Amino acid sequence: MPSWSSSKPSSLEKQQEERDGKVLSDSETKKRKPGGWKAMPFILGNETFERLATFGLLANFMVYLTRELHMEQVFAVNIINLWSGVTNFAPLVGAFISDAYVGRFPTIAFASFASFLGMVTVTLTSWMPQLHPPRCTQQELNLGHCIGPNKAQLGILLMGLGFVSIGTGGIRPCSIPFGVDQFDPTTDEGKKGINSFFNWYYTTFTVILLLAQTIVVYIQDSISWTIGFGIPTLCMFFSIIFFFIGTKIYVHVKAEGSPFSGILQVFSAAYRKRQIKLPVDSEVGAIFYDPPLNEIVLTKLPLTNHYRFLNKAAIIEEDELKPDGTCVNQWRLCSIQQVEEVKCLIRIIPIWAAGIISLTPITQQGTFPVSQALKMDRHLGPHFQIPAGSIGVISLITIGLWLPFYDRFIVPALRKITKHEGGITLLQRIGIGIIFSILSMVVAGLIERERRASAILHPQPLGVAPMSVMWLAPQLILMGFCEVFNIIGQIEFFNSQFPEHMRSIGNALVSCSFGGASYLSSLLVTIVHHVTKKHGRPDWLTNDINVGRLDYFYFLIAGMGVLNMIYFIYCARRYCYRGSSLQKEDKPYVDVELSSIKA
Repeated sequence: MPSWSSSKPSSLEKQQEERDGKVLSDSETKKRKPGGWKAMPFILGNETFERLATFGLLANFMVYLTRELHMEQVFAVNIINLWSGVTNFAPLVGAFISDAYVGRFPTIAFASFASFLGMVTVTLTSWMPQLHPPRCTQQELNLGHCIGPNKAQLGILLMGLGFVSIGTGGIRPCSIPFGVDQFDPTTDEGKKGINSFFNWYYTTFTVILLLAQTIVVYIQDSISWTIGFGIPTLCMFFSIIFFFIGTKIYVHVKAEGSPFSGILQVFSAAYRKRQIKLPVDSEVGAIFYDPPLNEIVLTKLPLTNHYRFLNKAAIIEEDELKPDGTCVNQWRLCSIQQVEEVKCLIRIIPIWAAGIISLTPITQQGTFPVSQALKMDRHLGPHFQIPAGSIGVISLITIGLWLPFYDRFIVPALRKITKHEGGITLLQRIGIGIIFSILSMVVAGLIERERRASAILHPQPLGVAPMSVMWLAPQLILMGFCEVFNIIGQIEFFNSQFPEHMRSIGNALVSCSFGGASYLSSLLVTIVHHVTKKHGRPDWLTNDINVGRLDYFYFLIAGMGVLNMIYFIYCARRYCYRGSSLQKEDKPYVDVELSSIKA
């Protein structure tokens, strides 16, 4: 493969060998005193309380919007979906600003204040009478006689949610990298510290989810919405204090530039050189720009023939190199490494797109299942009533019980059969998750049909069906399996297919999948609401679900899931893994997923 060279090839070749072997010379190794575990309580505390604020708000927000603010069901669902979409896309912006301009510490600091301000605003909407509609009885609410929020009240609520989204956009993409910055990855102690940090990070994440969907929801539902919102707001305030106390302990890494800029540079350079003819394998003459890797890049990617038009971005033309061998204009000449990194992203996009529809059932957990729970018998014994917003705990319990069992027993058994390290391939795991998402919607539709029939057959003043809320457990258990296989499979897949320094993009893609699923769900709800309302009949998603046909809506999502599964299989069978095809190879190794064939 033709490559760029300078006046000192021996020195550069040695440097390149050191990079490819993931070993840096003593002169290149930076000495520093990492914050280590002394900094972890402050970093984990900030992230933990930010998630407590967000999830504590979202877990029972459907009940708050419909019961306290008297919103129509479809309007409330759309607010939640749109806000969830903004919140999941915001980390992309936060990651770009942090990596390219200001660094992680200032980003987290600013975002923490924004999140706190948002939580204070939302808490005030439940506390101050001027910021919410007048109270009314449950019977008036069922009859639709309650006054909804005016434009000013709705505007203040949305402003508060906007501040929370800004906080989420800054904290989530920076908290993990900022925690990793505190350890020295060149030492064994630092590597162990990073692994332990990840374990603690996900442990606290799970604990927060359980607290948000049990204790916080119970306080909101049974005691006071003001107290229920005030507790996570107070926690967010203390997290800011703790975060700044650790300022002198932290390791502060300067902004090194965003990978998004490199992606745009490749497309720009390829477009400017679109008239250049690429050489065939037998031809010699085109010289590709292949400088040594910089310090943050550890994996060397070979030039491939996939998406060959992008290879033009790395062809060296006259006067495009400085005397020291560096390129004159990064928007006209890119390295082979940059080109192949963009190809990694392009290959993954079709698989990522399939994840949007498959996650749509999961985005329903905080909306329509809560409406179902409100119309079912939620008593657990004579004196305790399960809060409707806590019903999603069933999915968390499923994940917590299945993951260890799958890792300890299922994977080793499958490994003996398939000879694959993970038991099954990552794309097969994602595919199984998509199947579970389809099944969850089919089961949800069947259960809703029975619940509706029971409510009509045994009419009660509040429209509550004489049917235990635990009948929702099957669909929530299937949603839990969908998360175990689909979401975790996506996380592992994206991280394995991107080079180490681009894994932040992989993590951002998972968040964007949820954002896209939220927007798709909102669009679907709006279309169904308007299309099915005709000839004087109520629409499928009317406020009174006993009159509507929520079961049809679930079946519609299941049908979309079947079509999505066919699309996913098509993409997965043609997916070629990163680095599996070299430039001069005519027969690249292709790991064909979801089949037993390998080409």
